[in-house]
Amino acid sequence: MTFQRFIKMKINDFNFDLPNELIADTPANPRDSSRLLYFDENNKVNERIFSEIDEFFDEGDVIIFNDSKVVPSYLIGKIGEKKFQFNLIRYDFQQGETQNLDILGRPRKVACKGAVIEINKELKFIINKVNEDGVITIEFIGSSEVLLNKLNNYGLTPIPLYILKKRGLKEEDKHNYQTIYAKNEGSVAAPTAGLHFTPSLMERLQNRGVKLSYVTLNVGAGTFLPVKTESIKDHKMHSELINVSRETSEVINKAKGAGKKIICVGTTSLRALESCADTDGILTPQTKYTDIFIYPGYKFKIVDKLITNFHLPKSTLLMLISAFSGLENIKNLYEHAIKNKVRFYSYGDACLLKKL
Repeated sequence: MTFQRFIKMKINDFNFDLPNELIADTPANPRDSSRLLYFDENNKVNERIFSEIDEFFDEGDVIIFNDSKVVPSYLIGKIGEKKFQFNLIRYDFQQGETQNLDILGRPRKVACKGAVIEINKELKFIINKVNEDGVITIEFIGSSEVLLNKLNNYGLTPIPLYILKKRGLKEEDKHNYQTIYAKNEGSVAAPTAGLHFTPSLMERLQNRGVKLSYVTLNVGAGTFLPVKTESIKDHKMHSELINVSRETSEVINKAKGAGKKIICVGTTSLRALESCADTDGILTPQTKYTDIFIYPGYKFKIVDKLITNFHLPKSTLLMLISAFSGLENIKNLYEHAIKNKVRFYSYGDACLLKKL
């Protein structure tokens, strides 16, 4: 299939029926006891436990983690006497004493331009615009540092809405919805493939001679939204801030030159690397916004293997992994997962994919 035929693919090419009981609302305990599906050398689907994933990698291979830290960006307040709750679509570190933020709020009918959202006496926002697509733009008076401090004091863990509606927010989500290596604050959703890693697993990887390196991609809520355009090429990605350091670039370029494998933990790490690679597959250190949209037909420059969770129908994440491992292989993987009651989405199980 040529690239021109790929861009004519329709949204229903990435649709499937998922029983509600397979949508996980709590994580595995311990984290690395989740199930791990993978393809063998004959592209047959097999299964192991995630804690055994170190056995798939060799000395000198490099695993890339997204070290972005989830900001408590779910807020509950009032507009007048009406309850109003919202999630930031992304968190931007803006210069100056005014911060403009896009949110998804509910109930939307109480939101209007000029209205004040009062979280408490210490934290208030002004609505600047209510867009037809459901996005609301709000304003905070103060620096980004002040806002971040207030979010950490008064914000709540931004677990996915499908979990929130099903069983509400729990105290343990503050820990469960954060990777153990999270460092750089800026995400409004967790890079969920990393939730499976434990300190002991990372220690075993290092003892095996596998190099652990880090990039930062501040995950926005738009990453997980389903595509609504009929033709996938018409979908517009939200931009997200990435940072690929000089140290990480050098580690990856050296490993690639030595014939070692580059393994990404999560689609966010993959998108960060692919956004900073040139046409020859050389990675350069960069800090920038990326809106890279990867779907079948894309030629991968850096990544050899991908660790990821099981994704929503019609999502850009499903399109990305279909580009990586082949649409038919992914369909077979997901059919196997559903038949064998694998747990889906943010708190669900994982798979290890290889580049087609």
